[in-house]
Amino acid sequence: MNTLLPTATAGSLPKPSWLAQPEKLWSPWKLEGDELIEGKQDALTLALAEQLQAGIDIISDGEQTRQHFVTTFIEHLSGVDFEKRKTVKIRDRYDASVPSVVDAVARPKPVFVEDAKYLRKQTKNPIKWALPGPMTMIDTLYDGHYQSREKLAWEFAKILNQEAKELEAAGVDIIQFDEPAFNVFFDEVNDWGIATLERAIEGLKCQTAVHICYGYGIQANIDWKKSLGSRWSQYEKIFPKIQTSNIDLVSLECQNSHVPMDLIELIRGKKVMVGAIDVASNKVETPEEVADTLRKVLQFVDADKLLPCTNCGMAPLSRNVARGKLQALSAGAAIVRAELGG
Repeated sequence: MNTLLPTATAGSLPKPSWLAQPEKLWSPWKLEGDELIEGKQDALTLALAEQLQAGIDIISDGEQTRQHFVTTFIEHLSGVDFEKRKTVKIRDRYDASVPSVVDAVARPKPVFVEDAKYLRKQTKNPIKWALPGPMTMIDTLYDGHYQSREKLAWEFAKILNQEAKELEAAGVDIIQFDEPAFNVFFDEVNDWGIATLERAIEGLKCQTAVHICYGYGIQANIDWKKSLGSRWSQYEKIFPKIQTSNIDLVSLECQNSHVPMDLIELIRGKKVMVGAIDVASNKVETPEEVADTLRKVLQFVDADKLLPCTNCGMAPLSRNVARGKLQALSAGAAIVRAELGG
């Protein structure tokens, strides 16, 4: 697309109340069987309409067909037992009961490809689809089979590559890999995390993105952020290696965060999806606040490589708040676009 500063969302949008309980992560479905399939498609159509109405340029599925950004993908794989659960610490932050890897992991059939085909038919806009990244997947499981984080990550990378190639064939323009774990396990990211991500994008001709945020606006993440002090410099440990990787776009958290903007200089040359919307607050940004964030970032990113975006997914927010935030994102981008003469 030729629009200057094309807008996008990081991923999830709130689900309609008839599909799942609002403002809640992991919310169970209210429908089942054929009704659930139809309900998910209706929610996809609605998510598309809300994004278009708000002026969002690059459309996502809003993760309407999945309960969770990581586990819904894992549920479709063989070798993982959801009955055999263990408690693990996720991203060194909070305990969660997770399924176990009990055998070699494999992808018996496509996971999101039919959903992507459905969305592709509904719009001519570019569409972006998010998949969990290999490192974030292994961090959401107990591994009793490979007993090696790296080995399991390489297996997941192969599986993700299969899915990504079919999503590309279904007409997806940007495939994004969600890797919040990249903000935590720096040595592993540099040793093999980026390498496994490159395996996941191998052979793709569409654009690829990595989304590295500080998490949803849930209490465990809010508490963790408070412990990080006034300068969140996690990105500087991994950006140099990302800058030399094959990934096209890097999605970052910038609104109401303590990320020093000058760190973005470390990925000069990459396209940057700048989080200009805070997803951990119900306060709707003004267009001017969004514009201000974008102006700061433009010191370190060429305008033709900047994509205004949200910090992270908005699943836990109310639909009203999310709608307001999307409109603010669009209006803020329009202000800066006009200033740039685009």
